[in-house]
Amino acid sequence: MTTSPGALTALLTADVDGGTFRLRHAVSGDLPAIVALLADDSLGASREVGHDMAPYERAFEAIDADPCHLLVVGEHVPAGAADGRVVGTFQLSFLPGISRQGSWRSQLEAVRVAGSLRGQGLGNLMVGWAIEESRRRGCTLLQLTTHKSRTAAHRFYERLGFDASHEGMKLTL
Repeated sequence: MTTSPGALTALLTADVDGGTFRLRHAVSGDLPAIVALLADDSLGASREVGHDMAPYERAFEAIDADPCHLLVVGEHVPAGAADGRVVGTFQLSFLPGISRQGSWRSQLEAVRVAGSLRGQGLGNLMVGWAIEESRRRGCTLLQLTTHKSRTAAHRFYERLGFDASHEGMKLTL
């Protein structure tokens, strides 16, 4: 059974120019829009390949099946409409840990807002919801990584209270 996006429970709604911004859990039908958002910058354009959706579908199934992982989309819903178009996304994962006295932490990944809508506060709404959901689930830390070249993203996260306290490393496998 396929669920229409309009039938899903909103995680957050906010009035925006011309309608409503609504956060909700992603459904498999959102994958093309999510991949397009991920590919809509210089880094993502070289990493994301939307012509083969099978890897994204497998990843979606794993994320959707595990309550410790959330894939969320933000829609712009025009005034009077039931459904809107996906204009933002992020993944939020909840991780148990031994450090910090056995506390849970959350990991925020792949935060994207459509280029035409950046600077209008949608990213603030999305990350704010992720912070509150992390608190609600008892996490003591929300962590994220952002590429060194994304200086505008660094300023955005610092404005929200994030501290560039660690040097991250990755190993491509």
